[in-house]
Amino acid sequence: MSFSQGLSGLNAASQALDVVGNNIANSQTVGFKSGSIAFADVFAGSQVGMGVQVSGVNQNFNDGVLSMGNSPLDMGIQGNGFFRLVNDAGRVYYSRNGQFKQDQNGFIINNQGMKLTGYQATGNPPTIQPGAPIGPIQIPNGQMPARASDSGTLKGNLDSGTEAIDQTDPANAFDPANNKTYNSVTQVDAYDSLGNKHTINVYYVKTGDNSWKAYSSDTTAPMLDGNGKPQYQETDLNFDTAGQLTTNPANLSIQGAAYNGGEALNFNLDLSGTTQQASETAMESPTTTGYAPGVMNGYTVGDNGQILASYSNGQTQLLGQVVLSNFTNPGGLSSQGDNSWIETPDSGQPVTGVAGTGSLGNLYGGKLEGSNVDLSQEMVNMIVYQRTYQSNSQTIKTQSELLQVLTNLG
Repeated sequence: MSFSQGLSGLNAASQALDVVGNNIANSQTVGFKSGSIAFADVFAGSQVGMGVQVSGVNQNFNDGVLSMGNSPLDMGIQGNGFFRLVNDAGRVYYSRNGQFKQDQNGFIINNQGMKLTGYQATGNPPTIQPGAPIGPIQIPNGQMPARASDSGTLKGNLDSGTEAIDQTDPANAFDPANNKTYNSVTQVDAYDSLGNKHTINVYYVKTGDNSWKAYSSDTTAPMLDGNGKPQYQETDLNFDTAGQLTTNPANLSIQGAAYNGGEALNFNLDLSGTTQQASETAMESPTTTGYAPGVMNGYTVGDNGQILASYSNGQTQLLGQVVLSNFTNPGGLSSQGDNSWIETPDSGQPVTGVAGTGSLGNLYGGKLEGSNVDLSQEMVNMIVYQRTYQSNSQTIKTQSELLQVLTNLG
């Protein structure tokens, strides 16, 4: 019986050393999860055991340390969750290795060619629609199309001490070409449907105490009247004694003629943030929707998994969002090599969603999760299993010597 006990001990210690060796070999593998061996004793209807057996190899899914990545598509996870990947056959795999790159078609893939999945942004401007399907994320290579301005905001302060202009005098009738007919002017940029830039001038005229008029004129492609003179739009701005705007809504129409093949401009500029105080007239930088076309300069992954591209027109655009999957029993996943696992009945079904929500951990762009192997502990384990192996071999040797003694007695 001692032979079988010792032999089982040798086999168990050998397998334990295999686990330790695998852990040490993968101590620098990104996203690797270390394993630990579990033993169980063997009985056969007697008080004396028959030896030991390996009951399983368990994986430790504790976090590895985050370090800086080398690619803009590198990602690291802290907490629960796995990257969700699909191969060309559509089979789903899960991984903690966040080393990703682009293939020739713009899809985000790992080093084994499996595609990273998430929500793809669509539309102009691209957004993630509610209920969007989960699928491979693709980074477009084309230029960002132009968007026409359809709204804008301009706010600031008008000096209450400014001298009013008597517009009842025909000589003071507003004329953009005559700077004596207005008190101040602000420039606003807007874009048409082809991305042509239009420069809009907004003029302010004080007409009396707490009363102003605002005028707009497209200096790039002005609307012309029947006599060929540039047209302008206007609105009243009235303030209370505290300098707060009482006009509601305070919208100034912006209109411009068609220019270089683009559609004519036609949108409202919101002036509701304007105040009137006894300080210098000063307008904040105006904002308008719309932009010229742009070429992609690069992209980054945000800490929420959003992939954002930057373009030569100064705009950023959402391309997609990476999802994570978690399991009730991650230890029940089946390891497939290449730092990947597949779902099994023991693992339960995946819960998939955006990082940082529900039971899912956090995702960090530009970082990589290192192996969670503790080399110091593995070296100690290796010594222990080596001694175990030697001790079991000694029991076999001792049993052999006893048998030899019995044989000699015969």
